[in-house]
Amino acid sequence: MISSLTRVARSATRSTAAQLRQFSVLTATEEFPDVATTSPSPKKGSSSSVTTLASGLTVVTEDASLISTVSLTFPNAGSSSEHTSEAGAALANRYLSFKSGSGLSSALIVRNLEDVGATLFSGAGRRGATLGYTAAKENATFVAPLLATATESSFEKWDVKEAQGLAADESSKFASKPQAVLTDQIYAAAFGAQSSMGRSYYTSGASREAIMSFRERTYTLNGAVLAATGIDDHKAFVRMVEEEFPVAASANPLEPAAADYLGGEARLEKSSGSSLVALAFEGPSSAPIMNVLKHCLGSSAFASKQLVGLYGASSPGDAPATVDALSKTITATPSADVVAAAKAAAKGEALKALGSGSQSLADAMTGSILDSCGFSASALAESYDAVTVEDVTKAHSAMLKSKLAFAAVGDISAVPYHATIESRFS
Repeated sequence: MISSLTRVARSATRSTAAQLRQFSVLTATEEFPDVATTSPSPKKGSSSSVTTLASGLTVVTEDASLISTVSLTFPNAGSSSEHTSEAGAALANRYLSFKSGSGLSSALIVRNLEDVGATLFSGAGRRGATLGYTAAKENATFVAPLLATATESSFEKWDVKEAQGLAADESSKFASKPQAVLTDQIYAAAFGAQSSMGRSYYTSGASREAIMSFRERTYTLNGAVLAATGIDDHKAFVRMVEEEFPVAASANPLEPAAADYLGGEARLEKSSGSSLVALAFEGPSSAPIMNVLKHCLGSSAFASKQLVGLYGASSPGDAPATVDALSKTITATPSADVVAAAKAAAKGEALKALGSGSQSLADAMTGSILDSCGFSASALAESYDAVTVEDVTKAHSAMLKSKLAFAAVGDISAVPYHATIESRFS
């Protein structure tokens, strides 16, 4: 594996040097984009392909994008998979993306990706972690094996120390953002502050040992998703992955962290001159119905897996009126007209994500694989078309039967308490 990736890295450097010696040749259309072409190329429709390898890695590609994004997602590498002794390890490990691994140095990994014009990205949260890059189609496949270094980190002392420092900085910045803190609080209220889903992702102070044990458990190919856009030959891409990605990193996948919805209250007093509140309930398991329901609730609605609700902000004295307004909105049964408008908005939002750039498309492909084990733009559209008024009405009724989750952040002395608010829904 080490020699294989080293070969890829060295070949990437030689390939880039060769490209730099060539002249750039532009067609008339490329050099004069405003001149109409006499033989326009037909617009190509997107088609997708999915393959799950013996290692447990699922590879999903599409072939219409003009540039390529290749992303590798580890669905169990979020903070919800942290053991109690590993608090903060998910955040710190985000900053070990593209660091030394598989016998390659950080400098070599990054240099070879950037030499082919790749733009790197990484992210993590409660549910999973992702790293990847966007590059020209002709280079994207060639350097894809470098993503596999994420599964064989060397944990160099300087890399880990830097990751710990960056995690501390991000945690500090998070604490100064009231809206982000409110999101943390609604998760604590919904799932319990000490539960895996209720604990904050933005925790610093993870030890080197915690960072290492967390990564070795969660950054495995078994259960991971490799999404690639702009790939003309799915079979060839899969062959490359089978040959270049490490089978040794394919340990048994983790069971998804238990996330039982509980409902409850979380309040955090912060001197801010305003009151931020959020009301939430357990949402439907169907993503299309969840998203339609979210749009039925209006522009201040939010939804994530298992959770749907409303948030609001006001001056401290107006907090009770804000809670009243949110309560009335969330209890109103959506009419047929509201559902029709919400379906159109939710479907448009989902399809827009497919056309909002290569990285957005890769994210959508990954999400679809994790939700339904498949991906198809037409199937995505059909899933929203199939949502009925009855589906939304039942989901709304079931939502209100779950226990209220309520969070408040800021100057909250006038904000009503959970028991008072919940009585409105019984």
